[in-house]
Order: sequence, then structure tokens, then C-alpha cells
Amino acid sequence: CSGSKGDPIYHQDFEGGNASLPAGFTSYHYVTGDPNDGQYTVSDEVGQDNGTWHPYFPQNTISGGKAIIVNASYSSGQFFRTSISGLCQNTTYEFSAYLMNVYDRNSEACPNGGIPVNVRFEIWDETESFLLKEMSTGNVSSTSTPRWEQFGLTFQSGVGQEAVILKMFNNGDGGCGNDLAIDDVVFRSCGDLTEIHSAEGPAGNVALCEEDLPANVQMTAVPDNSVYSQHYYQWQKSSSKENWQDIQGENSYTYFANEVKESTYFRVKVAEDPSNLNENYCSSASAPFLIEVVKTPGAPKNNGDIVVCSNEPFPPLSVTPEAGETINWFDQLSGGNLLAENTSTYHAENAGTFYAEAVKEGYECEPGNRAAVSLTILPAPPNVANEILALCKDTSLSLDAGLQNKKYLWSTGQTTRTIEITKAGEYFVEISNQNGCSVFKKFEIFPVETPEFDQITSEEKTVVIALEQEGEFEFSLDGRLFQESNIFHEIEGGIYTAYVRDKFGCQTLQREFVHLVIPKFITPNNDGYNDIFELKGISFFGNSEVRIFNRYGKLIKAGNGSSFKWDGKMDGKDLPADDYWYQINSEGFKTIKGNFSLLR
Repeated sequence: CSGSKGDPIYHQDFEGGNASLPAGFTSYHYVTGDPNDGQYTVSDEVGQDNGTWHPYFPQNTISGGKAIIVNASYSSGQFFRTSISGLCQNTTYEFSAYLMNVYDRNSEACPNGGIPVNVRFEIWDETESFLLKEMSTGNVSSTSTPRWEQFGLTFQSGVGQEAVILKMFNNGDGGCGNDLAIDDVVFRSCGDLTEIHSAEGPAGNVALCEEDLPANVQMTAVPDNSVYSQHYYQWQKSSSKENWQDIQGENSYTYFANEVKESTYFRVKVAEDPSNLNENYCSSASAPFLIEVVKTPGAPKNNGDIVVCSNEPFPPLSVTPEAGETINWFDQLSGGNLLAENTSTYHAENAGTFYAEAVKEGYECEPGNRAAVSLTILPAPPNVANEILALCKDTSLSLDAGLQNKKYLWSTGQTTRTIEITKAGEYFVEISNQNGCSVFKKFEIFPVETPEFDQITSEEKTVVIALEQEGEFEFSLDGRLFQESNIFHEIEGGIYTAYVRDKFGCQTLQREFVHLVIPKFITPNNDGYNDIFELKGISFFGNSEVRIFNRYGKLIKAGNGSSFKWDGKMDGKDLPADDYWYQINSEGFKTIKGNFSLLR
């Protein structure tokens, strides 16, 4: 049936238990086990002990479950017969049944896939004197997996005809194969496929906005004329598509629904005989046609006004729409500018009141009332800069939050504007105003190393002040001019005081020292430059003695340090160019040794 199908007037699903069919249904013999040729059984298990049949039924019929299983007789002939009553006159019916070849081709028990199944269906009048319709399935070959196939035909009952007889014949011969199962034998009316059309919308649905009610809608039944040669109509309505009520007097192909006020389903029953309109078994019905009343949305639910501090991220404003609604945002209670659409959230950049409007998705109906949602921005305290501070050894340090007349909460638990600390580390303070808004300030406190002298060395006119530790220190030789480098150049000999201080002003260390300028070489050629070996600054040593040796340890010259000079001669004679060694002894100081070169 290519058109619209009515409710079944007959449905044989063989679910009555493992029992034989009533007398007259079949000429085959009923067995409870595996049927042999000319026998049948009713079961939900299809497999044979010898494994030549499929082991199960696929669940793709109407009812699933049990079926009649037939092992065809060796000779062709009728194997099933039943009477179907309750038909309506002048009505087209569809007969259908599911059939399966139960032989398993994979078993290879039968040559060439076994004898195919071939069944003929015949529909007779109740006196069995007139054949109304017949059809054959043709050869249904065996398969490797179980598979149902549905077969059917249509026929028309005559005037006053209320019953027919169904017969099934085995067209093939018995033997290896030609074994079948049948399930879900169904008779039902068959009619035109009818649609309902309306000028207000496409087939199947019309939407009416609540603000346009009451409204009038004209519907037209449009059958496809695939079955019926003439048409009789009965319009029906329902609120749920389940319980249908006839609309009295509405028997035309058109129906005018007056003053529709609520959503309602409509359908039209169609029959070839007007007497058949009272029975669902004897007529066909169109698909339901919905006249939907689209309710005007209410104001969406405000999920809460937002109060936020000015230095915090602004969370989005939000509302909760009903199912099937979408939200648009505006800057006024009515009219105004569209700020955002199709979203239940809105990210406002400034304080104010904003309005959310619900709209039914997929409809061009008026929106409902708008919900007001506000964003209040509270002023926060001004930002304060973090600080990195030095803590001198064995001292305390005052930390200041930096803002007056606020509430304070330090990471130490203190609540005053300033606190005293004695340990290095990180400290935090939360600064809050009367609105409850806060800013945070971080203090990084690091300890300052106290400098300690290692040694002060001088070489020619260069002085190097070495410390025992590394750090951020400054150096000076006069206590006024400090430099970051610990090396001083072009320093004349004399008594000096070395000053060292940290850059944070915690402590200044000082040590007095004598700086000797000892030449690295002499060139006694009477040119006025580097002609003699003498020590600049040795006069500050007090009593001192200077000795000169050659490379073999022979004393060349010795004398008082403050007046000591050597011109590269011994006993009035020039000594050869070579390296020579000096030794400086002075009261209260360590002996100083070194070498220099005599160049000629």
C-alpha cells in the first residue's frame, strides 16, 4: 500500500504459546520439536539439531518473538488457511506477511544452496467461489544470515462484503531446502495518502502568535488519488494527537477553524464509502495538522543584579529563558538600541541597567516584557605600587600600606596601616575601603649583607679592595666619592683609608692602609723616565729597609727605605739587563717581596 494505512483488523503474530494452530488453519501436522517434511511448529527458536537452519530470528518484524515454522511437504500445495472477518464494504485492503527462508546456506547440507522457498498468497470471498487477488513471492533463496522479507498485496472488498479467506500455498517441492517461517500476517485498510494544506503555512503546521488571537484558519484536504476513486471526509480535532473527536457537520474537503484560541491538532478521515467513516479500520486518516498558538513570552528570570568593584573583572549579566526562547538585550525598557542578540548573557562595560527580552525561536511573534538587570560598579581604592626593600642586619623595618583612612589586613594578621618587621621575606597587605573593595600591596624584603674586608692590594698605581662576600657594595678612598668598582687606578703612594658601604645605607666599613708605588721596570739611560728604582709612599712606613738582589740571591744594594734609590749600578758599574728582586722590611708591616726588570 503506497498510501495511508488504517489500523489492523487482523494480526496473527503466533504469540499464543507453543501450541498447534486451530483446526482448519493448515493441513500440515504440528510437532513440538524439529519439524520434518509436511510438518510445522510454532516457536521463537528456529534452529534444527543437525545445524542446517539458522539458529535465531532477527528482531525486525512487527512483533518479534514466535513464528510458524514450516518444513515443506514433498509435493506442492496449500499449507495455511484462515478466515478474516470484520471487513468494511467498498474498501481497499492491504494484506502483508513476513517470510524467511530458514535454511542456512553456510551449513552446505544441501547442494546449490538448497531448494528455494516459493509461496503463493490467495484472497477469496467467504464462500470460496470468487478469487479476489493472488500473488507469488517468487523464489526466496537461502542466505548466510537470517533475514525476514515482507510480502503483500492489495484488494478491494465488494458491496456488503465483510469477510475473506486467506490461503497460502507451497509452490515448490519438498526435499533439501524449501523450509520457511512466517510471522505477522496483517490485514488493514489502504487509502489515499492525504495531506492538509493551509494558506497560512506549509503542510503540517500553522503557527499563530498570541497577540493575533482569535484567528481563523482554513484547511484543505488534498488526497493523492493513489487508491480511492471517490472521497468522503470527516474532520477531527485533538489536543494531544491521541484522543480524536469528530467535528460535527464537517464533511467537506475544506474546513474553516473559527476563532482559534489555543493549540489544537486537526486531521481528516477519508473513505470511499461514507458508511466507513465511523470506523478507523475502514478509513484512512491524514497526518495530524497542528495549529499552534505561540504564547507571548514572559519576562525572563533575572539571575541577579551584579555589584562589582571597579578593579575587578565584570562578570556577565544573565537571565534564564524558558525552553524554546532566545534572549536579546537592550539599553531601554522599551525600544532603545539592540546591544546583543541570541544570548542569555551580556558583558556590560559600564554601570547601568540593561534589559533582557525573550523571543520565541523560529517564530515571528512579538516579544514579551523585558527584565531589568543592573550592573553597579563600586569605586575601589587607588592602586598602590609594590615595594622591594632592604633589611639591614640586626635592625627592624617599617612597612607602610600607603593609603590613609582604610581598613588593613596584613599577611601577619595585623590590622594597622604600618607594621614593624625584623625578618626578610614577602609581606602582603589588603587595603579595603568602606565599599568593601580592596587593593593589594606586596613587599619583598631582602637581607643586606654586612661587608668584611678580605685584603687591600696595590700594584704600581692600582689599588684593589677585596671583600669576603659578594653583594651590592660601593667603594671609596676618601669617604666622599664612592664607586661601584672595587678597583682604583692612578693612585699615588701614601696612606689611605678604604671605605666600603652597601647601597642601602646600612653600614660603612673602613680600613687604613699604606699604598706603595713599586715600579715594574727601570730603564737607566738618563732620559728622565724610569731611570731609577725608588718607592713612592714608603716614607709613611716609618723605619724601613729596602734590599735589592740579583737572580742568584746576591745582595746588590740595601738602604733606608725613605731615601732608597738605585740606578742599576754596583760599585759604579752598570749591571746587565735582567730581573732583580726587592725586599721591603718595615716595623709593624709584613715583609713585601717582589721582582722588577732592568732594561737597557
